[in-house]
Amino acid sequence: MLFAAERRGAGRGDVILAACVALLLFLLFRSGFFTATAWDDFGRRFYQNFVKDRRYMMLVDGLKATLFMTAGATLIGLAVGLILSVIRVAYKGGVPIRLLNAFAECYITVLRGTPAMVQLLIWNFTIFASARDLNTLYIAVLAFGLNSGAYVAEIFRGGIESIDSGQMEAGRSLGLSYGTSMRYIVLPQALRNVVPMLFNEFIALLKETSVAGYIGIDDLTRAGQNIQALTLEHSQPLVMVALIYLVIVLFLTGLVRRLEQWLSRGRRG
Repeated sequence: MLFAAERRGAGRGDVILAACVALLLFLLFRSGFFTATAWDDFGRRFYQNFVKDRRYMMLVDGLKATLFMTAGATLIGLAVGLILSVIRVAYKGGVPIRLLNAFAECYITVLRGTPAMVQLLIWNFTIFASARDLNTLYIAVLAFGLNSGAYVAEIFRGGIESIDSGQMEAGRSLGLSYGTSMRYIVLPQALRNVVPMLFNEFIALLKETSVAGYIGIDDLTRAGQNIQALTLEHSQPLVMVALIYLVIVLFLTGLVRRLEQWLSRGRRG
């Protein structure tokens, strides 16, 4: 029954997507987009924006920078988030680490309570203001990774606390230390529960990196703006950027959906 419900949910999502596409096509038709004159103008502007002087490579290079930032920040976020979540759960479980727990709570509160763009600007123009020889791309990876770690920490904490306390008690009764029980018994089960949420955080992080242009990084969004500046065309470059983001997000969302279905079948099995 659970699998059938998931299938129905996926079906409703496909229907909504199809309805949105149909509405978009209707609006384009009403605007005269499919007329010969409109297509000739579209082709001329497309050539000017993307084909002439190989300007499409600006989008390709921008996409590479965006994916690099997202991947690097994800790795940092996973490491930081796991450490912070273990600290908070361990303190709640009676481990005497009050100062570490206070630091973890302060870290999570501050980074979740302030905009990622402001944090990025602080890292680049304040903390690393004197390190002008440092590639700003690495500064962005660090800033986004530390920001993501605060959110990942709460995801991991929720996953760990969702595991029955008897699992930890069983490990301790077998003579295992708290750390060993957490590592080999609790964390593997918690990770299985939070993998879909971690993928969603990865998707959110991908879109969040679009503000990296504020510190001079030619990411995907900045690449579209650079094409705008060269061609004085305001619609096609940004629409193309939006479509690229949309394709990536839809692909990742599909992976998350399949992963959730696989995990659900594994639990039933």
